[in-house]
Amino acid sequence: MSDNNEEKLERKLSARHMKMIALGGTIGVGLFMGAKSTIGWTGPSVLLDYAIAGLFLYLIMRALGEMLYVHPVTGSFSQFASEYLHPVFGYLTAWSNVFQYIVVGISEVIAIGTYMQFWWPHLPSWLPGIIAIIFLCIANLVSVSAFGELEYWFALVKVVTIIAMIIVGLVIIVFGFNGIAPTGISNIWSHGFFANGFKGFFFALAIVIASYQGIELIGVTAGEAENPKETLVKAIQDTIGRILIFYIGAIFVILSIYPWDKINQIGSPFVETFSQVGITAAAAIINFVVVTAALSGSNSGIYSASRMEFLLSEEGQLPKIFRKLNRHGVPYVSVISISLGILLGLLLNVLLPIFFPSANQIFVYVYSSSVLPGMVPWVIILLSQIRFRKQHADKLTNHPFKMPLSPISNYVTLVFLAITLIFMFINPATRIPLIIGIAFLLIMTILYFVKFHSKD
Repeated sequence: MSDNNEEKLERKLSARHMKMIALGGTIGVGLFMGAKSTIGWTGPSVLLDYAIAGLFLYLIMRALGEMLYVHPVTGSFSQFASEYLHPVFGYLTAWSNVFQYIVVGISEVIAIGTYMQFWWPHLPSWLPGIIAIIFLCIANLVSVSAFGELEYWFALVKVVTIIAMIIVGLVIIVFGFNGIAPTGISNIWSHGFFANGFKGFFFALAIVIASYQGIELIGVTAGEAENPKETLVKAIQDTIGRILIFYIGAIFVILSIYPWDKINQIGSPFVETFSQVGITAAAAIINFVVVTAALSGSNSGIYSASRMEFLLSEEGQLPKIFRKLNRHGVPYVSVISISLGILLGLLLNVLLPIFFPSANQIFVYVYSSSVLPGMVPWVIILLSQIRFRKQHADKLTNHPFKMPLSPISNYVTLVFLAITLIFMFINPATRIPLIIGIAFLLIMTILYFVKFHSKD
């Protein structure tokens, strides 16, 4: 496996950065804005959805960690796909990552414009998005440590807010507050645990899995981490537990305080929880946090997708210009191209509704279609690790961070992901986005063999 990119990219991401990047890439707008919809779909059993998905994501991260401990390289899972499976899988993984993060980045900067209208109702919704893209592009160009520092503080704001919300919620549950009687936790089961039966549980599971997308970002940062073996192991060990606490803890508090079938009537559960203890600025605080979460998602997207473009250029699958580095060791052409891609998507979102009234629905489909490409790295990680073990048996003798119960755990996790995709197809709300994702992968596969088959 080539270490060429490791010699160029600078190792400037500390353990502090790595932990928050792994957390920040996963805890996003999906939790703050999406909790209500998943609860409405399956009721309190959404707690099981998050726990089950979290367990399987932990196994995926352990499979990645086993390989990263031996080969801590940038764009790791794409390189592993090429090395242990076939170059077409590396190509698909890299482009899936680029597609996913451009689409997610577009949605995040559109969201920023919407949230800013909370304070300035007459502000054009596209203006904050353009400012955000320019700001994040410049920050990513300055140095990788600037990206890491930004992501650290973005993630910290989200983490502190969730912890505060859990603490406030527990006070209301156990002691009551300001004349409010203690709610206890009976709301979790007294109004029905499974809202829409077995099918609703699995429909919600697909959305829950989507909210975990980004957890593999730690594998993209590997080539720019200080002391990669130590920082990667620690970050992977700590991150999944914290994510489960934040997701399950926050939703447990919400479901305990409010009957799940009344949540659609209360607005944001986060705002309402803070408001109940007399924090009158709760709406403004949560709006600020959601803006921060959207900036974090865009920041991570520019970083991750630009490193994948850099890797594609290293592999000769994009022009050499995409691997040009500035004096800070940043692939500046790749960063600028991803930023321009997000900017173009933002402008299309503004212009398309003028000419095509249904353009907003089209955009929703395109955004949701990132779910399948977002799962591609997970599948690749699980399959690559099986082959990795066969080829590097000698390096596993004293390996301190091996994948638990491999390869059985790999196959069980793959079955779990397959079941999720089946229910995405059964569900009318996610069927078309899934088909779009499949079409994207088929087109990129055909393109690879047309352009590069002679190089394999």
